[in-house]
Amino acid sequence: MAEKSRPTKGATASSADDGTPAEVVTKAPRRSEGPRARPKNGLDRYFSITARRSTVGREVRGGITTFFTMAYIVILNPIILSGADINGNKLPFAAVTAVTALVAAVMTILMGVVGRYPLALAAGLGINAIVAVYAATQMTWPEIMGLIVLEGLLITLLVLTGFRRAVFEAIPAQLKTAIAVGIGFFLTIVGLADAGVIRPGQGALISFGVNGNLAGWPLLVFVVGLLLTAVLVVRRVKGALLIGIVVSTVLAIVIEAIADIGARGVDGSNPHGWALQVPKFPSDVVSSPDLSIIGHFSLFGGFSRIGIISALLIVFALMIADFFDTVGTVTAVGAEGDLLDEDRNLPGSQPVLLVDSLAAAAGGASSVSSNTTYIESASGVADGARTGLASVVTGVLFLVAMFFSPLVGVVPSEAAAPALVIVGALMISQVRFLVWDDLTLSIPAFLTIALMPFTYSITNGIGAGVVSYVLLRTVTGRRKDVHPLMWLIAVLFVIYFAIEPLTQIL
Repeated sequence: MAEKSRPTKGATASSADDGTPAEVVTKAPRRSEGPRARPKNGLDRYFSITARRSTVGREVRGGITTFFTMAYIVILNPIILSGADINGNKLPFAAVTAVTALVAAVMTILMGVVGRYPLALAAGLGINAIVAVYAATQMTWPEIMGLIVLEGLLITLLVLTGFRRAVFEAIPAQLKTAIAVGIGFFLTIVGLADAGVIRPGQGALISFGVNGNLAGWPLLVFVVGLLLTAVLVVRRVKGALLIGIVVSTVLAIVIEAIADIGARGVDGSNPHGWALQVPKFPSDVVSSPDLSIIGHFSLFGGFSRIGIISALLIVFALMIADFFDTVGTVTAVGAEGDLLDEDRNLPGSQPVLLVDSLAAAAGGASSVSSNTTYIESASGVADGARTGLASVVTGVLFLVAMFFSPLVGVVPSEAAAPALVIVGALMISQVRFLVWDDLTLSIPAFLTIALMPFTYSITNGIGAGVVSYVLLRTVTGRRKDVHPLMWLIAVLFVIYFAIEPLTQIL
């Protein structure tokens, strides 16, 4: 973290020195770069490492940190999907594990080489939960995967026409800042939930630990990891997040070897157990990847199964979720790395959006569901990553994980969760750049921030912010301030929020 420095945002939230209206001041000026140093070699020139004030060492370290923060997907995705049906049989756990790692590796490397930003991709858990329900109740797995492929191809078309980038740039700076702050809270609650600090409550929405207490060895690992990582961050130790994850994992392995705690049961049994992965070395470290499920999809099978209208509504819901999850993630990660321009847009975002769109189709074609850009990329950025070289490192590690998937399960979520909480704290600090004395701006910002963690959805937060922004600016006579595309986005979100009753009616 020693390399990280924030740009100075000199304007106040209320007004600029020259009397500029408050809403204009939300744009954060870029820091002065000064004369750029010449690239040291071809690798430096291609990834703009020196130009973004980074080094190869920082990129490698950031890529490793991102991998360890999101490596859980290699284990969790098979847990979610292995019960789905494919051609009359259940999806094999080993195959889902291997293909999840493979697609994440290929698309993350592609993001690094083509997009050239430190963004990693993998199977999207939010979308996976949705499609698992549809597959279990309405369609076979190849049919729902066909809709995923179609959704990815449609979003790719929107990227190629420039529409997706136009939507990205049409969102006002106030909402983009609120998105970054909201994702900070979202990451925090994800980390706390992964560690078991917060759980479904008994008589309350959520509860604190086990029966109101931080009980159990896994929670001790999280607390130690959180405090250690916080100390390393404030002391500006290089690789603070990665060190925190490694030390916490070693501690977890020692504790499990002595106490034999075991996993926490999904039915509530063994509440003091590990949340996901049990930190112990497997009997078989290397596994031969099973890629047999690749290509098992039916592009239009879902239309004949449930009807054209119902299938189109599912595709639409998937598109909205995929589309705006990426908008939020790219904005938040870019803000964390000081990579956004003065309008809070990511320069050269077209290749980033293209790779993300192709990842959705690739995930569906490989039977592991839509792949999308991961907000956990912010952990690598917080540890120094600024370029696509970090993504190449993360992708290579996913490729290795395809052969060493049993070993990936050694890192428990309690060891990775502290990094998410610390990154959340860093991202939430941007709340100071929001305008609070104009209710037409502050209410949409608040709804954006609040709904992301409370509904466990980036898309829901963005949707609430967009709809309320358009409505409030209009009813207060400031309709001209609303970008034309914002009207279209608001209408689409209204349909998205009403998708369930529309499905029942149609």
